Amino acid sequence: MKTVIIGSGNVAYHLAKAFKQNNITVHQIFGRNDIELENISEKFNIPFSTEQLEDADFYLISVSDNAVEEVSSWIKKDDVLVAHTSGSLPMEILKGNYRKASFYPLQTFSKTKNLDYSKIPFFIEAESQVDEKSLFELASIISENVETSDYERRKYIHLTAVFACNFVNHLFARAKEISDSQDLPFQYFIPLIDETVEKIHHMEPKLAQTGPAVRGDERVLKLHEDLITKEEHLRIYQMMNESIKKMYDK
Repeated sequence: MKTVIIGSGNVAYHLAKAFKQNNITVHQIFGRNDIELENISEKFNIPFSTEQLEDADFYLISVSDNAVEEVSSWIKKDDVLVAHTSGSLPMEILKGNYRKASFYPLQTFSKTKNLDYSKIPFFIEAESQVDEKSLFELASIISENVETSDYERRKYIHLTAVFACNFVNHLFARAKEISDSQDLPFQYFIPLIDETVEKIHHMEPKLAQTGPAVRGDERVLKLHEDLITKEEHLRIYQMMNESIKKMYDK
């Protein structure tokens, strides 16, 4: 398929890179941010444009969720396949008479971080079995982990990802605020973070829980609360400990 990627953010960048690494030709990368598009173009030798959307067989829309509907309306051809990369939007958000699909990579993407694309789960949905098979085969060139998934399942995959990734990373950021406030190098905590993640490769997360809340150690919990000076940190600390207690009936 003659392919165009629309977008210039983190996901578009990594999909362009994954396609390039796996010898999948991208004929154009299109969007509004000429600086980011030029960067992707130079890195992966893909023509770019901010003005003229090239004719293609397959358009892969990789923009923020709130822009997908508008961007999808730019595609005026009928006999083409159009997919978005969102985990939280249905295919029907795409506005056009073309064939609709979803091509969702389950990963957190940052342009400065290299990834092993072969390990990323891809979830495919399309209106027709022919298009679904085509996108499944395309994703399988990139990844060893490809499945079909309808929107009902995909939106719960995305919700779970927010808990498992976005919320956890936010706690890392809040933890760093505390360590910075006491001039404690955050590097102290990297081995602890690594071990926490490593354990759930081998154990159920619920069985891996440690800490004062799961032990019901009210003395330590009170000590920590007395140490916390920032209201937002205290709310998070109390909310998380209450959730842990409820899970383990402490």
